[in-house]
Amino acid sequence: MSERKDEQAVAQHYGRGDLIAALSNALTAAGKNLDALTIDDLATIDQFHTRGKASTMELAQRAGLKPGMHMLDVGGGLGGPARMIASEFGVNVTVLDLTEEFVRAGTWLTERVRLTDRVRFKHGSALDMPFLDASYDLVWTQHASMNISDKKRLYAEIYRVLRPGGRFALHDIMAGTEQPVHFPVPWASDPATSHLGEPEAIRALLKATGFQEVEWVDETSTAVTWFQLRGAPAPGDRPALSLRAVIGDNFAEAFANQVRNLNENRITIFQGVFERPIT
Repeated sequence: MSERKDEQAVAQHYGRGDLIAALSNALTAAGKNLDALTIDDLATIDQFHTRGKASTMELAQRAGLKPGMHMLDVGGGLGGPARMIASEFGVNVTVLDLTEEFVRAGTWLTERVRLTDRVRFKHGSALDMPFLDASYDLVWTQHASMNISDKKRLYAEIYRVLRPGGRFALHDIMAGTEQPVHFPVPWASDPATSHLGEPEAIRALLKATGFQEVEWVDETSTAVTWFQLRGAPAPGDRPALSLRAVIGDNFAEAFANQVRNLNENRITIFQGVFERPIT
């Protein structure tokens, strides 16, 4: 699949055509006031990654976030982590996402929680970022690289837009020792748009790109425990406000497959922090 067709397929997987309406209806059904939303109101739809807010906070601490920093969230989707980080750490965040509908919906949610002064959205490709060299103090990805096959180009772009001395923080799903992956999963309906890298290959590629490793942590067992404690949604369970509003009606099956893939070591989950050297 060509790069352009690959990106179109990824955008189609995430796009629903009516996402703002779906989110508005779900929030209203859950009793939320659309004119006075808070970040806590969005908690069940805002953290579209394993272990939710807890993993975002852990990565933020590892990355060394400080007030006034300029951060780029690559593949940031609806911007849940961006809004939380902006609110709790005083960081200015740009969210870059390939799916135009996510950009529109993320902007809408950010307006509703009154954070447009700190969080902005940009539609574009992670393989050709519309930003100048050395623009950001921190680049961040959470569960985004699984849809990108050209990881060499991805990390080269991240390195380019990161200022010398800046950091790259990642929290990603990667390939396990057992294959293939059971589909559908939250990031892909079938293998065509799923591009999982092997952990050590990703680690080596980042170093070859020029990054210096600060921290590399296997989060797989922690994620397995989290899923066990959380429990799987029943196929007929339709809470008013959940990721079903974002993913669609195959949410229960995709969720179940993600848990199965973790348990069978078909996927692993890592957090890492890398630094672009000053010299």
